[in-house]
Amino acid sequence: MWPYARFVLKRIDPLVPVFTVLTVLSGLLDASSYLRLGHVFTANMTGNVVILGFAAAGAPGFSVPASLASLGGFLVSTAIVGWLSPLMKTVRSQLLAALAVETCLLGCACGVAAANGVSGPGPRYTVIVLGALAMGTRNAQVSRIKVAEMRTTVLTLTLTSLAYDLARGVITTQQLTRRLVSVAAMLFGAYVGALLLRHFAIEWPLGVGAGAAGLTAVAYAAASRERKTPQASGPAQSE
Repeated sequence: MWPYARFVLKRIDPLVPVFTVLTVLSGLLDASSYLRLGHVFTANMTGNVVILGFAAAGAPGFSVPASLASLGGFLVSTAIVGWLSPLMKTVRSQLLAALAVETCLLGCACGVAAANGVSGPGPRYTVIVLGALAMGTRNAQVSRIKVAEMRTTVLTLTLTSLAYDLARGVITTQQLTRRLVSVAAMLFGAYVGALLLRHFAIEWPLGVGAGAAGLTAVAYAAASRERKTPQASGPAQSE
């Protein structure tokens, strides 16, 4: 049994479990930001655009500055990745760089929250921007790497394709598995984030996110091989 298990593990693309973990972390971070930082998302930028509309209409409980801070951090980090992308020629270097940045930024966010709390505007906005910077860096690299059926932060297109292809009977086993895993991973991450926030302060899910990203980087570095970067027209992901 053990030799067979090792054979199966060797045939698994190491990017698939990495992207699964990153999807879990997206749910975890959005739960943390939305529930504790004033109804703002740090991973799901579509949600922030919608929230801006709510806030502009005067709906209570939503903040234009917080959503703009998150969107700004996300866009700035994405642009920086685009500027530096010619320096990273392989999938391995791209992903390890993104994981390292995500680990550091989430670790800093955890430290700020632990030292100052998030009730004041200064620490709160700092945590929002650090989380958005981490997610922008990761999303820019993920969109370049392009693992089929796995996007780590957006599920609208995944759910649409799942229902559409199932109805037509043209979905493959791999497509079905990866789409279901993506949905389950995001759901699980949101559940864990909300559960942690019921019992602990926000630095706990932020610390868990930083630790998980760091451990994922170490595991991927040990399991991966250098691969050429696929050509991509840009970093945008469609929802």
